[in-house]
Amino acid sequence: MRLVLNVIWLVLCGLWLAIGYTLAALVCFILIITIPFGIASLRMASFALWPFGRRVVDRPDAGDASLIGNVIWIVFAGWWLALGHLTTGVALCLTVIGIPLGLANFKLIPVSLMPLGKEIVSTDEPAFR
Repeated sequence: MRLVLNVIWLVLCGLWLAIGYTLAALVCFILIITIPFGIASLRMASFALWPFGRRVVDRPDAGDASLIGNVIWIVFAGWWLALGHLTTGVALCLTVIGIPLGLANFKLIPVSLMPLGKEIVSTDEPAFR
């Protein structure tokens, strides 16, 4: 079932989200000082490509730098991305067929809001390592 949902997600919206996050990462890499945000954007792009069967967990080695980076990210980009995923998720959930895709959009909210200090793992892996 995950494979079917991931293929539908990829065709309908995952590819476009991944392209957008990848372009944002390229801009961050060009600006050099924002390279950590570019890496986080690539992490979001990979999650946006194939969200079913994966989840976001906190990295145990994330420290104060991740917290400061997340605050900067929330101010400049995070809340816009989270609001976009929330709006799209609610709109998709209004249709019966779009409910799984809406739920996938809701899964993207935590990583789009605070991407630093997060890791994307398979749902088959334990939450704590």
